[in-house]
Amino acid sequence: MSVKIYGSPMSRAARVMWCAQELNVPYEHVDVPWDKLKDASFLEINPNGKVPGFCDGDLKLFESLAINLYVAKKYGTGELYPTNAEDEARVVQWTLWAATEVEPLVLPSLLVKLGLGSDPATAKAAAERAKPVLEVLDDHLKGREWLVGNKFSVADLNVACVVGMARYGDVDISYVPNVTKWLERSLSRPASRPRAAKHSSGAAP
Repeated sequence: MSVKIYGSPMSRAARVMWCAQELNVPYEHVDVPWDKLKDASFLEINPNGKVPGFCDGDLKLFESLAINLYVAKKYGTGELYPTNAEDEARVVQWTLWAATEVEPLVLPSLLVKLGLGSDPATAKAAAERAKPVLEVLDDHLKGREWLVGNKFSVADLNVACVVGMARYGDVDISYVPNVTKWLERSLSRPASRPRAAKHSSGAAP
């Protein structure tokens, strides 16, 4: 087995597990304890000392959404990944949009809920600023089931992982009904639930 995914299934590593599971890509899950992220052995995988880390043979990658683009293109072109340059650009566009426009605004609320953030007022203000951002996505989803083309793709997977932070952080997004329906469709897919125990090695954090 050449593919390894490093990190707790309660972290961004879950995004990569979802992508692998969508495509039935066998992987080994290595659950790295939080206090081992700065160890030299893990820094060889992800020099940032964060999860996830990823290996496919000799290839080492970090950044969960970029890893998913790689996995989808290598193992799922024509399935999760588009076959033309135009839709490929749309996949990258929505992935970068989620990372730069959405995640900084919804992550603070999730961190507060998890007890990792100590400023609820700032988190609430950030969630308010997310409204016009998510309305962009809502407008795009009018009359559409999925973001790119007519079937679920890695664009939906990557963006749902980020927008889903709002739901898990108790941020009300009912003002974007197309987004809420699309998010439910995406997160209800069986592969979206990490099956780390089936592929695990290492100690839990």
